[in-house]
Amino acid sequence: MGEFSHIDKDGKANMVDVGDKTPQIREAKATGIIQLEPRTIELIKENALKKGDVLTIAEIAGIQAAKKTSDLIPLCHTLQITKAEVKCTIVENGVQANTRVKCIGQTGVEMEALTAASVALLTVYDMCKAVDKSMTIVGITLLEKTKIDIK
Repeated sequence: MGEFSHIDKDGKANMVDVGDKTPQIREAKATGIIQLEPRTIELIKENALKKGDVLTIAEIAGIQAAKKTSDLIPLCHTLQITKAEVKCTIVENGVQANTRVKCIGQTGVEMEALTAASVALLTVYDMCKAVDKSMTIVGITLLEKTKIDIK
């Protein structure tokens, strides 16, 4: 098992220096689900919640979160994101958020993809909390991360 890159020789927090790394096209995909009561799912489908269009607002929130990840996670680098995509869909037991974040840079965008999924689902939670007291967010996970050399 390797050493932790975010800890210095004295065990203190350390932001990794990626300055010597060659920029690459980097992409990450993440997902998660918020489990909802059947009636809540119907209200979302009918666009009948007082706060508005749950899925669209959650998608926008996820995109905003991807762009603000370095403000939320202390040792994340600020990245120039070239694409942030969040798709929220109704599934059998709730809403699933699927995210894809892309940049050209010296470090990956997996934290941005995971943050986008998390905040999209938290937005669903916020918009539905008045009607569903049993919501549970589960399965937030990184699906894939890639890097491609720039030609």
